[in-house]
Amino acid sequence: MDKEQVSSGNIIDWSVLNRLMRFVQPYKGRFYFVVFLTIAIGLLSPLRPMLIQYTLDKDVANGNYQGMVSMIGVLLGLLTLQSIAQYAHTYLSGWLGQQVIRDIRTKLYDHLIHLRLKFYDKTPIGRLVTRTISDVETLADVFSEGLAAMMSDLLQIVFILAIMFYTDWRLSLLSLSTIPLMLISTYIFKEKIKVAFNDVRNAVANLNTFVQEHITGMNIVQIFASEKHEYKKFESINKDHRDSNLRSVLYYSIYFPVAEIIAAAGIGLLVWYGAKGVLHFEETGITIGKLIAFIMYIQMFFRPIRMIADRYNTLQMGIVSSSRILNLLDDQTYVQKNGNHSPDHIEGDVSLEKVWFAYTDEQYVLKGIDLHIKAGETVALVGATGAGKSSIINLLNRFYEINKGEIKIDGRDIREFELGNLRKNIGVVLQDVFLFSDTIYKNISLGSDEVTEEMVWHAADLVGARKFIERLPGGLSYNVMERGATLSVGQRQLISFIRAMVYDPRILVLDEATSSVDSETEEMIQQAIEKMMKGRTAIVIAHRLSTIQKADKIIVLDKGEIMEAGRHDELLLKDGFYAQLHRMQYKELV
Repeated sequence: MDKEQVSSGNIIDWSVLNRLMRFVQPYKGRFYFVVFLTIAIGLLSPLRPMLIQYTLDKDVANGNYQGMVSMIGVLLGLLTLQSIAQYAHTYLSGWLGQQVIRDIRTKLYDHLIHLRLKFYDKTPIGRLVTRTISDVETLADVFSEGLAAMMSDLLQIVFILAIMFYTDWRLSLLSLSTIPLMLISTYIFKEKIKVAFNDVRNAVANLNTFVQEHITGMNIVQIFASEKHEYKKFESINKDHRDSNLRSVLYYSIYFPVAEIIAAAGIGLLVWYGAKGVLHFEETGITIGKLIAFIMYIQMFFRPIRMIADRYNTLQMGIVSSSRILNLLDDQTYVQKNGNHSPDHIEGDVSLEKVWFAYTDEQYVLKGIDLHIKAGETVALVGATGAGKSSIINLLNRFYEINKGEIKIDGRDIREFELGNLRKNIGVVLQDVFLFSDTIYKNISLGSDEVTEEMVWHAADLVGARKFIERLPGGLSYNVMERGATLSVGQRQLISFIRAMVYDPRILVLDEATSSVDSETEEMIQQAIEKMMKGRTAIVIAHRLSTIQKADKIIVLDKGEIMEAGRHDELLLKDGFYAQLHRMQYKELV
């Protein structure tokens, strides 16, 4: 499986961050309040050592009990204020992150459902699941643990440094003597954990892709007794995922103890020098209060430095995820262009004019197709597998876009139609019926408020499916489970008929609609099809030639070209492609 690499540059992609901040615009009031709290926390944190130094040097040293009590009250007030600010900052930054990822995920899903099927032919579904779920979730950390927290850490470092040098420059320089070691270790950690995080993201995407594909295709795995082989492949991918995570854990387990040792060394030097200074106060001016304050300063100073590498990588990985998502949103190559023509009624006259189409560049599956289907006419498409029959249906519904030529309905290019309107007027029944894990009613209406139960029952009566639905527990409320696992193939096909007919479409497309059912069900469906076709334009794809003998016109396709066209009897008399197909299908009866 391919991996998506992330730039290892040290500079954050500010253009991506800037675009990400556009999603914050609806919540800019709360965002500015978070920024204010960030600054407030950065200012409040260094005040405690200052107050403790003052208390020790002024009140404790002079035995001022009242002053000490007063200072305790001030410190408690400061801690309370800081705790409230920290609570508000943590909650609001988390709230902001959740609002933003909700909006981004909604926008991303809206983008995905408007992409052409060609996009899904080329993109693993598991990778899209990673984009929509895992990558978007990572963005929350940009606000809760990345950007806001990093700003707070940097402000604290600046304020602490300013106070330290203002208080005593000698103790400040001594305290910071171990900083080069800390910076070097932090840089190494940052680079290592960045690579580890990227490996983890790739491993998650690969794992999602594998699991999604193989659970969906579990029947194939079991039919060919490939469980052991697939298990080994999963074990390998899962091992990569584990190893990637363990590498990041290893870097954390090394870095934080090293950072603690370096910080402790700085404090040790400070205590050694400061204690000597306290003993020689007259010469150095170092008091016990100043020494204790500096010990607190250095602990407060090293904490954000230890965290900043982790914050940086959290921020960077969030921006990497943002970049992947934004790239997907920016890709307009596969977005279906929507027209604005929305007629209340169509006649159903369909024409294809010199239509050329290829799923992949220049490998044409349709070559110069010219076909006119009059409103109310029934046309059958026949031919060997790969002849281009289903491709015509895909183009009519604009699941794919043609390379050359035009397809028109009622004399108007289908690209001018509003997509929803176009597809409501074309009822499609496919050979492979997909049902969602939901009720029969929801699978037919697909959540549309326009579809009432009365409309569903009317369509069920039309296709002869009322009896089987009424026999199910709950009727229309019966849950079909994932992919309709609790229904027979014939029952699933009947539901797909109802789904196609519920909007009373003017054009009806049957793509191998009876190929997966038994003879008894096929006979029932054939009767329903005859009722459904009345007053509608019908396009029928069928391998069983017996089902299309009454068609007004039969189109014979071979390798993407129309070889013959005519009625059943006419084509048999020609003794061409159709006659050959007919003989092959009925050779056992001849």
